[in-house]
Amino acid sequence: MLLIIGSIIVIASVLGGYVLHGGNLMVLWQPTELLIIFGAALGSFIIANPLHTVKEVFAGIMRLLTGSPFNKSYYMDLLSLLYEVFDKSRKQGVMSIEEDIDNAESSAIFSRYPAIMKSKALLDFITDYLRIISAGNMATHELEGMMENEIDSRQHELEEPAHAVNKIADALPGLGIVAAVLGIVITMNFLSEGPERIGLSVAAALVGTFLGIWMGYGFVGPTSIAMEHAAKYELKAYECVKSAIVATVSGQAPQMAIEFGRKALPTDKRPGFQELNDHVRAK
Repeated sequence: MLLIIGSIIVIASVLGGYVLHGGNLMVLWQPTELLIIFGAALGSFIIANPLHTVKEVFAGIMRLLTGSPFNKSYYMDLLSLLYEVFDKSRKQGVMSIEEDIDNAESSAIFSRYPAIMKSKALLDFITDYLRIISAGNMATHELEGMMENEIDSRQHELEEPAHAVNKIADALPGLGIVAAVLGIVITMNFLSEGPERIGLSVAAALVGTFLGIWMGYGFVGPTSIAMEHAAKYELKAYECVKSAIVATVSGQAPQMAIEFGRKALPTDKRPGFQELNDHVRAK
């Protein structure tokens, strides 16, 4: 919603000011300039990035339009899931959760949290480390170090699409200049046709520069920043899991272990202590 609202404000402010200043909107409609700028931008984007990054960029943009799943409700479900697993392990022994870990899709615990089940990478992160806990007697600091290394790697993966989009934002003003230069080259053919024809051609060329700068700084650049924020909220889910698992391995009770996880969440989406407690009891 914020992405749409922000885009409307950018369009209304720039085009509204242009019209109020006496500008003609039809002059800005230059399909060939758009083809040069965005065609070149798309081509350079494909050249610069591997296929998985290209896919992640388009998937990330769709998530911005539909809304990030990593909200307070998601985090409460995540902590509630961890509590159930920790509680079962504490009461029935570590071996009792092996079936839940190996077959999460059919697990009575995991299946109660469809939002978590949709996050395949996070689900694998949870089950992998629960499997390590149940399989061996790894020291707490070793487990924590291993988890931090994987989180660092995951951070790079999550931020890669945003960085790719940001590079295109940086390139768009330059591509706008390319379109403008080509427009001036075409204008040279009209030197004998009078000032009116030359003026229209120069205006069309300058629109290319305008579009490149406007799209780069008004839309594509801010979109890359929004994708970075979305990546940080997803990364916080991994940090939450790490804190909770390390706490339970250290001997903390399930209720206290998820409190460690809760404290790792961003304050604007962190549930309150009693709010989380009520949610866990309800589940």
